[in-house]
Amino acid sequence: MKNRTPDFMELLETFFSEYMPYSAGLSKNTILSYKYAFRLLIEYLYSEKNIPADRITFKLLDFNTINAFLLWLKDKRKCSDTTRNMRLAAISSFAAYAQNRSLDAAAVLMNSVKKVPVKKQPSKPRTVFSLDEVAVLLRLPDCKTTTGARDNVMLNLMYASGARTQEICDLTVRDAQFQNDVTKLTITGKGEKMRRINIPQPCGDLLKQYLVRKGIQNNLDRHIFSSQTHEYMTISCIRALFKKYLNIAKAQNPSLFLSFGYSPHTMRHTTATHMLEAGIPMMAIKNFLGHASVMTTERYAELSQSSVNKHIREWNQRWFSPAETSAANTRAENKMPGFLQ
Repeated sequence: MKNRTPDFMELLETFFSEYMPYSAGLSKNTILSYKYAFRLLIEYLYSEKNIPADRITFKLLDFNTINAFLLWLKDKRKCSDTTRNMRLAAISSFAAYAQNRSLDAAAVLMNSVKKVPVKKQPSKPRTVFSLDEVAVLLRLPDCKTTTGARDNVMLNLMYASGARTQEICDLTVRDAQFQNDVTKLTITGKGEKMRRINIPQPCGDLLKQYLVRKGIQNNLDRHIFSSQTHEYMTISCIRALFKKYLNIAKAQNPSLFLSFGYSPHTMRHTTATHMLEAGIPMMAIKNFLGHASVMTTERYAELSQSSVNKHIREWNQRWFSPAETSAANTRAENKMPGFLQ
């Protein structure tokens, strides 16, 4: 008796439930992103081709179908080329997984994605805050209020650590170690990779004062930052707070903040750039930021030679304010698979 050939949805479920989290060890955010890509594919097949989820097969996913789906993302959903490439990457990853499990069944999909080119995009200069702009942003929160004190510590920590927004969300009290005049952070980055970094002591003092003020300094599993309604702060919440302070900063300082594309990630770019300008070695910055490859770090090297000789002490002294340091939908009948919810 021949072994039964696994079908599309069966392999897709094991791809998300077993391969991605355990075999590949990918982060929950990557898994969520890939799940959303397949939710969109299922939505496209149903809305444009009247194919419900339980009737999707590998044979249906030929080059024309995959290419049409990517065009649909751009034309109907107004996705950027970056987003389009991300959806294609998700499908390509699953195609490779499926082909290893069932060569004959997944061959059509694998051949299809190989024929679809990745959209090339013109490289854009990274948006970076100047030292003056950073100083303005960090002075804005009102430390006399509970939320203002939180925002003050958060913005300072984003700059002092260069951490990604998700990494800031995930920080718990356990991740902050205060030893004499040294404050260390244990950061869990992409792919659950951990790194331990030292942050400038003024920021360490702010963080310690904040934990005491909040009364959670001994609750090691509590998240350091929380919203007014949830113990765990989300990326969207940080984006909203960042946008709020950026708008205030622009209004109060019309000669500053003249670039475009500011986001919480701008603070990470800023940290990397200022460290490089201060003369810190490239490999040290790579390890500090948790980059998988030094090639990622090298993108920050497009700097004027006159700034490279500045000392790291200037960076440590300029990012904080002394005053703040002392103050403390698919249609229902499509039956979207449960594992993609």
